Amino acid sequence: MLMPAFHFNTLKPYMKIFDESVNIMHAKWHLLTLEHNACLDMFEHMNLMTLDSLQKCVFSFDSQCQEKPSEYIASVLELSSLAAKRNQQILLHMDFLYYLTRDGRHFHRACRLGHDFTDAVIQEQRHTLPSQGVDDFLQAKAKSKTLDFIDVLLISKDEDGKELSDEHIRAEADTFMFEGEDPSYDTRTSGLSWVQYNLAMHPEYQERCGQEMQEFLKVCEPKEIEW
Repeated sequence: MLMPAFHFNTLKPYMKIFDESVNIMHAKWHLLTLEHNACLDMFEHMNLMTLDSLQKCVFSFDSQCQEKPSEYIASVLELSSLAAKRNQQILLHMDFLYYLTRDGRHFHRACRLGHDFTDAVIQEQRHTLPSQGVDDFLQAKAKSKTLDFIDVLLISKDEDGKELSDEHIRAEADTFMFEGEDPSYDTRTSGLSWVQYNLAMHPEYQERCGQEMQEFLKVCEPKEIEW
């Protein structure tokens, strides 16, 4: 049921979203260098850029989290941190003990905030389906060139023609946003930061990468990276 979400034709338009998110990050870097901030925490910037992209691809929602604080993104980061911390304290693996602690109460609050956000998006997008119908809905999405993860789940049906419940959809969407079995935003952030670090440590390769991109962009119209 989830396979259509990973079809090449669904994923290709996401390149435009990645371009936009990276351009926002580059604009921030430009301002910071003008302020003579020569040293940047690359992981923090990559983290926000990755979460920004993920939110747009999963929910079609622009929180502008790279430019201003986002309560939802803050809850995602807090849950990730608290889950890692809890994992190192074996007694707190028991829920009834964990939720008595300060961290447990913070985890519960952040979890509720995350679920409330996802539920609101699901309800909003589900309400557009009955009025439009699936075919009209897909045509409208085709014009905007992006079909997000929630869209795919909303129109999915099993072999008996049964739709996914809101609870199932929320669980799948939250798995993408939080630390799930899939490579999380944290993993992607680490990979991107590691690439940046290695390019910085080896200027000769950074130069070669830059030249390759410049050559590519000379023949590319419009001047942005596409599939």
